[in-house]
Amino acid sequence: MATVVLAVSCNNAQQADSPLKAKVDEYAPFELASPLADSLTDNEKQIVEIFFRIADITDGLFWKQTFGDKSLMEAVEDPVAREFAMIQYGPWDRLDDNRPFIEGYGEKPAVCNYYPVDITDEEFDAFADPDKDSWYTVLRRNEDGSLKTVWYHEEYAAEVAEMCALLEQAAALSEDEGLKNYLLKRAEAFRTDDYLESDLAWMDMKDSRVDFVVGPIESYDDKFRETKTSYESFILLKDEARSKELTKFIAMLPDLQKELPCAPEYKTFVPGTSSDLNVYDVVNYAGDCNAGSKTIAINLPNDERVHQMKGTRRLQLRNAMQAKFDKIMMPIGRLLMDPSLTEHLKFDAFFWNVTFHEVAHGLGIKETINGKGSVDAVMGTEKTSWEEAKADILGLFMVCKLIEKGEITNITVEDAITTYIAGIFRSVRFGAASSHGTANMMCFNYMNKAGAFTRNAGGVYTIDFAKAKEAINGWANLIITTQGDGNVEFATQYRKDNGSITPELQADLDRINEAGIPRDIRFIQGPEVLFGEK
Repeated sequence: MATVVLAVSCNNAQQADSPLKAKVDEYAPFELASPLADSLTDNEKQIVEIFFRIADITDGLFWKQTFGDKSLMEAVEDPVAREFAMIQYGPWDRLDDNRPFIEGYGEKPAVCNYYPVDITDEEFDAFADPDKDSWYTVLRRNEDGSLKTVWYHEEYAAEVAEMCALLEQAAALSEDEGLKNYLLKRAEAFRTDDYLESDLAWMDMKDSRVDFVVGPIESYDDKFRETKTSYESFILLKDEARSKELTKFIAMLPDLQKELPCAPEYKTFVPGTSSDLNVYDVVNYAGDCNAGSKTIAINLPNDERVHQMKGTRRLQLRNAMQAKFDKIMMPIGRLLMDPSLTEHLKFDAFFWNVTFHEVAHGLGIKETINGKGSVDAVMGTEKTSWEEAKADILGLFMVCKLIEKGEITNITVEDAITTYIAGIFRSVRFGAASSHGTANMMCFNYMNKAGAFTRNAGGVYTIDFAKAKEAINGWANLIITTQGDGNVEFATQYRKDNGSITPELQADLDRINEAGIPRDIRFIQGPEVLFGEK
């Protein structure tokens, strides 16, 4: 059974004097409970209990991948430093460009534990193994020092075996055929590192009230090649009423693709329409997704073969989203935005912007127009930051379009734009080290130069809505054409010139910090929190 993650109290002199106390306090605690749990059947509750056990294993695997021996952090004497290390999954601050905060640790290795720490670009390029770029292999050295690839199911054999057994236990309890099929195929995927069939089964799982996103999924921690995936898991409860309200938007995706503000040759991709767009309460984060900043929406699978066949599933994590809006977004907006704009800061606008950010990952362009290959392959280490930038701006583009079409009726275009810009101040605090942070800074600087917003001498921002709409179109066009041309040279230079925090913006971020506004959230979570003490 999972252990409840609790904040360490700071009521003794050692803790109060710790220079990291303020860092820990930047993460507002939030309890991952949900009223949706009350309606679960006994079988569903047992399944969720098993999911918590698997989540503990994925959490341990992520420690192995990104840092190594977790016990080194658990042995840190300063209790506040130890707590911060648990939030960061290691001695490097993920929201401060991965700077070390524990003595004895230098720069975070770009390779983490996915590659030998002494590997070079030249050595990797010369290594003639077709599996070296797989999402599911690590590189290790033979006794003679030469490189070899090792599949995840071999590298982490003990943990994989335990997870598979638990997945099969959960499948045996499931009365939902879609969930049962997915869990069994996911177990097989763990054993083989072939995830296609389980991804397709997850796409076909339409009716289950409980969901479990689990596996090696994102590649954010691999800063060497941006290919090796990290283990993580989410336990989710479906909000059936709110999900039903979103179903109409999936059928609109092909038409929205045609309306993108770019030349026709860059929007020939036809998005799938069997995608899901649903609302959930998330009741557990583990592994990669729990490290540092916390995601509030999911857009998966990442396999483009699945995108072509079935699209993706977009899962909106409403309870986590509400926590970030209440604890972070609104206080920032009131501090930095002109008072006349306060009425446009709305949770519903935040919800729609985040929702369509995830939808936007499935739009745009997937293959270059000049025969260079897939956008992901050509963009290389620029892939994730430009993809996140695309999702950011196309998400806002679509929200504005749907408001104008009368499909979204509970907010205005002004609400969407104001809440989006205020949201940039929230997300750039994640730091430029993350792909999301870099993407946000590129967007912020583009819109600033385009006159979408202005800042007065007192650090108060106003918005020119006409120029903001022009900037949305211009930035979207630049991103899509850069991706479609496979212009990685331009992408690299543009990111270097525009992907960092300016001194002026840093002054505003300092004001936010001085006001004591949290940077993100951390979770009090576990089956005891969800179901009550046993």
